[in-house]
Amino acid sequence: MGREFVDIFDEWAHTYDASVSGKDPEYRDVFESYETILNEVAERVSGTVIEFGTGTGNLTAKLIEAGFSVIGIEPNTKMRQHTSNRFPSIKIIDGDLLEYSVVSENIDAIVSSYVFHHLTDEEKGEALKAYAKLLPSNGKVVFADTAFITEEAKQAQIEKERKRGFHNVADDLEREYYTTIPILTRLFDNAGFKVKFTKMNDFVWLMDATKK
Repeated sequence: MGREFVDIFDEWAHTYDASVSGKDPEYRDVFESYETILNEVAERVSGTVIEFGTGTGNLTAKLIEAGFSVIGIEPNTKMRQHTSNRFPSIKIIDGDLLEYSVVSENIDAIVSSYVFHHLTDEEKGEALKAYAKLLPSNGKVVFADTAFITEEAKQAQIEKERKRGFHNVADDLEREYYTTIPILTRLFDNAGFKVKFTKMNDFVWLMDATKK
């Protein structure tokens, strides 16, 4: 359910913002156009928004600036504390993509950035079906995350990173549950969403899904 990766962020909590701003050469391509990616997510939703994996609160800030009501869900204690300190007026709940407790509110949209790959494909499908139950007709799920056109494209990216000496990135791609666009299309469709994909950089795709 994604919690197997929570401890990774204990250390990364201190350097995450440096990584996303391009100061870590190994992850520079992963986070290319980071601000644009977050802006695109925020611009495609409205109303009361659940954000999964608030991290250090960078997408959270965009949502708050847009005037939305934000419910943050974050499994890592250090990250959750960081976002709570940054935005003391909003709820930051201990939870993950599958296990969370949201009081009965009218949820208009669900968002995340660089998070959905923490679930297996089976878990992704389970999560999307749960989100469909939370959302009204035409409710939105907007995720930004690394994905690949095909499994062969994923393996080619891993090989490329190894050749560049970027073994941390390659290890991430092999260890976590990065999937393909055809699989994601099927999972969204099976959960009752119509989804469009927009490529944001060599790694990240924007997934803009509307409940049918």
